[in-house]
Amino acid sequence: MHLGRPKTTVGARHTSVADEALQHAIRYGKDEKGLENVLLTFESKLCGADDYTFLLREFGNRGEHLKVVQCFEFAVRRERRKNEQGKLASAAISILGRLGKVDLARNVFDTALREGYGNTVYAYSALISANGRNGYCNEAIKAFETMKNNGLKPNLVTFNAVIDACGKGGVEFNKVLWIFDEMLKNGVQPDRITYNSLLAVCSRGGFWEAAKNWFSEMVDRGIDQDIVTYNTFLDALCKGGQMDSAFEIMSQMPTKNIMPNVVTYSTMVDGYAKAGRCDEALSIFNNMRFLGIDLDRVSYNTLLTIYSKLGNFQEVVDICKEMDDCGIDKDVVTYNALLGGYGKQGKYHDMTRVYKEMKAARVCPNLLTYSTLIDMYSKGGLYREAMDAFKELKQSGLKPDVVLYSALIDALCKNALVESAVSLLHEMTREGISPNVVTYNSIIDAFGRYMTFEADFDGNGPSCRMLIEDLTENNVAEGKGDSRIMKYFGQLASERVGPSKKDSRGRQEILCILGVFKKMHELEIKPNVVTFSAILNACSRCNSFEDASMLLEELCMFDNQVYGVAHGLLMGYQETVWVQAQSLFDEVRQMDTATASAFYNALTDMLWHYGQRHGAQLVVLEGKRRQVWDNVWSDSCLDLHLMSSGAARAMVHAWLLNIRSIVYEGHELPKLLSILTGWGKHSKVVGDGALRRAIEALLTGMGAPFQLAKCNIGRFISSGSVVAAWLRESGTLKVLVLQDDRSHPASGGIHTISDLQMLPL
Repeated sequence: MHLGRPKTTVGARHTSVADEALQHAIRYGKDEKGLENVLLTFESKLCGADDYTFLLREFGNRGEHLKVVQCFEFAVRRERRKNEQGKLASAAISILGRLGKVDLARNVFDTALREGYGNTVYAYSALISANGRNGYCNEAIKAFETMKNNGLKPNLVTFNAVIDACGKGGVEFNKVLWIFDEMLKNGVQPDRITYNSLLAVCSRGGFWEAAKNWFSEMVDRGIDQDIVTYNTFLDALCKGGQMDSAFEIMSQMPTKNIMPNVVTYSTMVDGYAKAGRCDEALSIFNNMRFLGIDLDRVSYNTLLTIYSKLGNFQEVVDICKEMDDCGIDKDVVTYNALLGGYGKQGKYHDMTRVYKEMKAARVCPNLLTYSTLIDMYSKGGLYREAMDAFKELKQSGLKPDVVLYSALIDALCKNALVESAVSLLHEMTREGISPNVVTYNSIIDAFGRYMTFEADFDGNGPSCRMLIEDLTENNVAEGKGDSRIMKYFGQLASERVGPSKKDSRGRQEILCILGVFKKMHELEIKPNVVTFSAILNACSRCNSFEDASMLLEELCMFDNQVYGVAHGLLMGYQETVWVQAQSLFDEVRQMDTATASAFYNALTDMLWHYGQRHGAQLVVLEGKRRQVWDNVWSDSCLDLHLMSSGAARAMVHAWLLNIRSIVYEGHELPKLLSILTGWGKHSKVVGDGALRRAIEALLTGMGAPFQLAKCNIGRFISSGSVVAAWLRESGTLKVLVLQDDRSHPASGGIHTISDLQMLPL
């Protein structure tokens, strides 16, 4: 997402001779010898560092980094004054950094330092900026510390550069606070650029509350806010899921004489889209059209993402055509959006077609392109295609990142290859790539689902203790990383999956999950809703209530709110925790639909599994009220295909009770009633999914007169009159009303609950 930051330019202090030299360089200096002749021709006429700095900057604006280096070396050899040489070095370092040529920028700095004109605040500031803007945050901070150790006092430009570097490098938030505090202690007063960089740190890290505080602090200090400030602040709010607050801030902009621009609207559209509020995203987009704001490539890319997510591929085609008509070329972001959209909809043929089109258009794939291909192909079981994409990645010279590693780890986990996943986890850390919450979520989910014993041909596998040691001690198997990755792809492609004891979910698996918790805590990786869903799912699969309690207690380490709600509902304290639950559900609502529904499913499954069935029903009805599952029921149909087993069963009871109330109010039921469970697409036998079997057993157990439809084995049907007659029977109400195994009076209070691990089932 672009933030509307204007390009900075140095004041024009050059002579007219420099302009003339530039024109000759453009016309005659097409190679190294030609440029050398031009510089020699104008050598006696050019007026010192200012003229040469102008040439450096203009070459940089044209993207000609080799000319920047040649011109710098020519100029610095002819300049005898150290301070003027330092100016040239600072300019060259800054320009090369902007062009992404960090190694060349470092070479210039090292030369300047060695020749005695590089130990200046300006040269170090330029080096910090060059490293930071290209993602080399650690090197930027190292240069910052070296500068201070050499007795140089950082100035405003230096602090702004290092704070900006921290934002781009995803540095720990407390480190940025420490640098900002150091800035204030040194008497360096922050300016608008400082706060804009601080807001960018918040934007990239999701610290929307801190962004609010710094936005207010700007006002308190009397620092004017500009369009960059607002766009960056809005981006922080949007990435934090605070769309209502973001909309309010955008509405205030005209009152400050700052008009929203294409970046503002694109940010809002992107925020609504990522929050799963696609209708509001499209409304903002239509408002842009109405106001006559020309869409840029970023806006079009966001629209493509939205329509792809909605599965509206005719709109995708129309948007691509509109881009062509407007003369806006598709870039790598455009193609990545198309690849991700088609992949998430399972349209792998179209995904392959788009990738071929991308290469034909000579748009170079980037790391995200390959990560998307590998992730999508792996999720679709197309492991040979994923392997081919990995081979192309290696041939391109790009190095795998956390997204790519996480995608492969997730594929291994989904196929019960947990040992390989843990081994790959250590491979990525050995390569200097830090796992993120997504990486660990896959591992937690895998341990929760089953403990894998990947076999050699004897059928023997590692013990859970060995895997725990791997997690905590970072053991790495011998062998080159790339060859191991290819080996894993080979395992997946040939479906050589070791036997898994899916019914063995004892304390070993719990200890493995606790080991993952410990590692996340050590690395200060904050869990998200997906993590909590994985933990709740693991609780549902524990052999005993005590084991589930052990896992649930670990939630306290990360999030008291999730723990309080899950623990309270599990123990039957519904009345006392329901207000807290409402607050939690409000936060979950900010997530995308898939993430929100996964959380509701996981929480409901856990409650249903441990006999808290009335509590489970309360949760699914709350999910229905909040439209977590779209169009889940009507008077004639109940659609369960996006629900988990526990959630679906609780919903069946609620739906039938609702149908019963219609009958007793004297209304006639529709002629045909349907319960849809889906076709069990993840099952080995089509239509034989776990959800269908669970609902079939439930309906049979309660004596409900539903049968499988002959033309759709994922659908249960019955005539309205037959169901109405069954609902009027004297014993029906008793089987429909759900009860909890554990319940406590409201006066008990959550604070009176004893240690969960000590309570028997």
